[in-house]
Amino acid sequence: MWRWVVFTVVVLLGVTSCEPPVALLSDRGDPSTSPVPEPFPLFDPEELADRLVAIQRQWPRNSLPRPPAARGVNCARVRCVALTFDDGPGPYTGRLLDILAGHQARATFFVLGRMVAEDRGENVRRMVTEGHEVGNHTWDHLPLTQLTEKAIRFELSNTQKIVRRLAGVRMTMMRPPYGSTGKRVAAEASRLGLAQVLWSVDTLDWRDRDTRMVAQRATQATPGAIVLMHDIHATTVEAVPAVLTQFIQRGYTFVTLSELYGVPRLVPGRSYTSMGDGARGTSSAEIP
Repeated sequence: MWRWVVFTVVVLLGVTSCEPPVALLSDRGDPSTSPVPEPFPLFDPEELADRLVAIQRQWPRNSLPRPPAARGVNCARVRCVALTFDDGPGPYTGRLLDILAGHQARATFFVLGRMVAEDRGENVRRMVTEGHEVGNHTWDHLPLTQLTEKAIRFELSNTQKIVRRLAGVRMTMMRPPYGSTGKRVAAEASRLGLAQVLWSVDTLDWRDRDTRMVAQRATQATPGAIVLMHDIHATTVEAVPAVLTQFIQRGYTFVTLSELYGVPRLVPGRSYTSMGDGARGTSSAEIP
C-alpha cells in the first residue's frame, strides 16, 4: 500500500515540475494570425489530486487559499465598475495585484490555463486570497468558433481543472478569446456551467501600448460597465493607478463580476456584456 502511495506522490511531483514551453503572445487582437492546432494530450490534475486526497484527506486541500467573506455591494444603488484583465497570469500580474490591494479594489481575471500552469498557480491563489474573481479564458487563447466541439471542450475543461487543482476554485464564468462565440461555444460553456461574460468598454490596450491612452479609454466607463484590459502588458499595469484614482474621485466602487450582477449565479451559456444584461432586474439608469 505504502509503495503505491510513494509512487503516486512521485508521479505528482514529476507532473507539476514540468514547465510547458509557454510564450507570452504580444498581440491578442487578430484571431486570423492565430494557429488552430488539434488539442494535445494533457494530464488530468483534478483526477490525480482526487486520488491523493483519497489516501491522505488532509493533503493537498488544506493548503488551498480561502477567499475573504462576500461583500454586500448593491450595484443598483452605488456606482459600480468591473475591471477585468485577460490573458494572464504573466510577469506583471504580481505588480497589478499590489496596486489593486493598495486601493482596496477588486477585479476579475480571465486566465489562460497554460499560463496558470507555467505560473504554478501562485498568482491565481493570491487572486483568490485577496477577493478577486477568476474566470476561464481557455487554455491556448484560440478562436473557439474555428475549433471542433472536442477542441472547444479541451480548451475550457482543462483550464477548469488546472485552476481547480491549484487554487481550489470552480470557475463559473468564461470569456471567449477575441469575443468569438456561437451556438457550439455556448453549448459547451453551458455544459461546463460557465456563463459567457464579454465587455462593454474595450481599452484596446493590446494594440495601443500607451499608458495615458489606456487610462483615458478605461475611465470613459459609466456605472455598470465591464472594462476590458490585459495584465500581460506593462503599459496597461502602469495605467491602472490613474484608472483607480479617477474612478475613486467619481465615487465608484470596484467590484467583481459576480458582485456587479448581484445574483447567485449567472445563466451558463448565456452571454453578458454589462450590468444591464441581468443584474437584479435593474439597469444602470437607476443609479444616481
